[in-house]
Amino acid sequence: MRFMVIVKANQDSEAGVLPDRKILEAMGKFNDELVKAGVMLAGEGLQASSKGVRVKFSGKQRIVRDGPFTESKELIAGFWLWQVRSKDEAIEWLKRAPFGDGEEVEIRQVFEAEDFGAEFTPELRKQEEQHRAAIAKHKQRSGK
Repeated sequence: MRFMVIVKANQDSEAGVLPDRKILEAMGKFNDELVKAGVMLAGEGLQASSKGVRVKFSGKQRIVRDGPFTESKELIAGFWLWQVRSKDEAIEWLKRAPFGDGEEVEIRQVFEAEDFGAEFTPELRKQEEQHRAAIAKHKQRSGK
């Protein structure tokens, strides 16, 4: 099972305040544990919403709105993608994360192909497999 672990934004992250060395070292140690356990597939911090945009779809029209966006508690400051056996395991890992008081982190399960049932036809499955293979090949070539 894969889970996206979503770190919520706060006033500091939205103001562009970067974490100090102590926090970076603690998070690095935690990430090391995740990697060694084979749990972490990806993880990144995100720039403040002031550097982002939102695109609203309305019929054929696309409306682009520049950040910053209000309600920082509804924004994302970073994420991990974890592979674990269960939601309970994801929760146990997250409880070990070095977050301070008031931080809120959300765990959401990622859809797998079988979750879509018959609507996800063999052709669509093949297309998804081709996408994953192309992404892996691109990552290999680029060294990322």
